[in-house]
Amino acid sequence: MVEAQWVDQADVVLVGAGIMSATLAALLRELHPDMSIRVIERLEGIAQESSLATNNAGTGHAANCELNYTPEQADGSVDASKAFKINESFEISLQFWSHLVEKGLLPKPGAFLAPVPHLSFVWGQDSVRFLKTRFSTLQAHPMFADMRYSEDHAQLREWMPLVMEGREPGQALAATRVPRGTDVDFGRLATQLFAGLGQSSDFGILSKHHVQDLCREADGRWRVVVRDQSSGQTREIRAKFVFLGAGGGALPLLLKSGIPESEGYGGFPVSGQWLICTNPEVIARHHAKVYGKASVGAPPMSVPHLDTRMVDGKPALLFGPYAGFTTKFLKEGSFLDLPLSLRPHNLYPMLAAGWQNLDLTRYLIGQVLQSREARLETLRTFVPTARMEDWSLEIAGQRVQIIKKDPRLGGKLEFGTEVVSAADGSLAALLGASPGASTAVATMLEMLLKCFPEQAKSEAWQTAIHRMVPSFGSSLAEDAGLLERIRAHNSEVLGLKAE
Repeated sequence: MVEAQWVDQADVVLVGAGIMSATLAALLRELHPDMSIRVIERLEGIAQESSLATNNAGTGHAANCELNYTPEQADGSVDASKAFKINESFEISLQFWSHLVEKGLLPKPGAFLAPVPHLSFVWGQDSVRFLKTRFSTLQAHPMFADMRYSEDHAQLREWMPLVMEGREPGQALAATRVPRGTDVDFGRLATQLFAGLGQSSDFGILSKHHVQDLCREADGRWRVVVRDQSSGQTREIRAKFVFLGAGGGALPLLLKSGIPESEGYGGFPVSGQWLICTNPEVIARHHAKVYGKASVGAPPMSVPHLDTRMVDGKPALLFGPYAGFTTKFLKEGSFLDLPLSLRPHNLYPMLAAGWQNLDLTRYLIGQVLQSREARLETLRTFVPTARMEDWSLEIAGQRVQIIKKDPRLGGKLEFGTEVVSAADGSLAALLGASPGASTAVATMLEMLLKCFPEQAKSEAWQTAIHRMVPSFGSSLAEDAGLLERIRAHNSEVLGLKAE
């Protein structure tokens, strides 16, 4: 980790040393090499919250297998618009990573990215019908042309032997498979991005430092009040631009900023747990990310999946996440986070959203109170032969879902991600959760274009962006030829040959 010398001035302050800040810092370094950047991280290490491999951020979300990105409509059709957008966003991430690998600013991609097929798996006639409709809708588009569908048990056993073991021969089952799927260790990726940035004297990370306050001064700069958690000393940094990318910790800081754009925003914290396999023989029998359908009333982040991941460079097998509820906004946060986030301007939206989502609250509390046997039964819907002695329960990451004003409902709960920025572009905050890390490059690029409008128009920035993301300004969803060329290049550089 690149520890920073203390400075009173910086062009950019990034709060949180996760994948979002790492991505933004890497983009800024390519666009403006002379820019001074400081990262403030409250924990001792990099990417220890939402970006950590076991804290819910592992799938390269490309909408290949996540059924919540393709909702079923009242007429039985499937809305695939969000799937196309997310798939394109992930391709933008792959382009940027390819660029950095080719420049030698990232190590070989195997250090943070692994090819893993993406599967959707359902059972029951209604769910099989839905999956078949989803397949027909997606597979007709060039983005998902390599998707395959099967109801044949023999084929399914070939795709996912551990999932099929012990199934009744006549059970109605179906799955889709995309061979060009990925697993991304975003914690490792963030660490490697920061390591590459550390070669510059104008970049540094202040670990074990907590942002206590921030306010805008008369000259338009931001005064960031920072507390050293080791010494207790409080200091200040003045910055032209501040990015709040601290996961659930971004919302309280956004509210402290006092920008008008923050009014009405609140947050609903959702926690999670994983069952992590401890038996190497079981781990070796599964190589796929297999996603199912969420239970009625479950938040999208709780879509159950049996997930092959690389954790610290070694194969791992996770099942879940089991949802839960806590008033913390961060895994290493405080139980006072939720009550302390209440403001006069967001109290009514939060109460209104809470009233509309009482079923969700009851569901989350029920998940917290689940017995060991109940969790095992849920696991056995994916792995019929599962034994509890092969699995251990671990706490997963913390998410804060967005609550915002709604003219009709008073307030509404949203499950996506959103960037809230000041009108003058001097401060921006990333709120929400999934798909999060997988779309980091597209999200941060979009934010930069909004917050740095004059620079974004310059020939230098336009040229640099096209160099980093060759598809910039074009639609991969609408240009099949461009999509084919981009994917061929990314696959070659990143080692993503389809299995």
